[in-house]
Amino acid sequence: MLLPAKAEVARQLRRYRAWERVMLAAPNDRTVRTTFEDSGYTLCVLMGKRCAREAADAAERYLRTNQVAYLQEQQVTRLQEQQVTCLQDQQVTRLQEQNERPRPAAAVRRRPPAAERRSPAGR
Repeated sequence: MLLPAKAEVARQLRRYRAWERVMLAAPNDRTVRTTFEDSGYTLCVLMGKRCAREAADAAERYLRTNQVAYLQEQQVTRLQEQQVTCLQDQQVTRLQEQNERPRPAAAVRRRPPAAERRSPAGR
């Protein structure tokens, strides 16, 4: 796996955190929000994450550790995510199987034959 230069990660993380502070100070400013979201997207691409918060956390971990330790940590994280996905798939399959099982027939109430249904007033 290719890893970005630590200097670039540090620069993008500083940029993301700075725009985060500005955005929190002025949440209604569309230009600020757009720039903040762009900085988050850049960090996501750089760190290979789908969410800006995850990317920022990954960037901080990456800057704290050496490359080998970071790669090992990423492998463990991926394995854990795969296990969770597998368990979720098993649960979905189990629920689908439960929905496909035949259900016991409900008691059907039958009406008396038409000749017996007439009331004495309707002769």
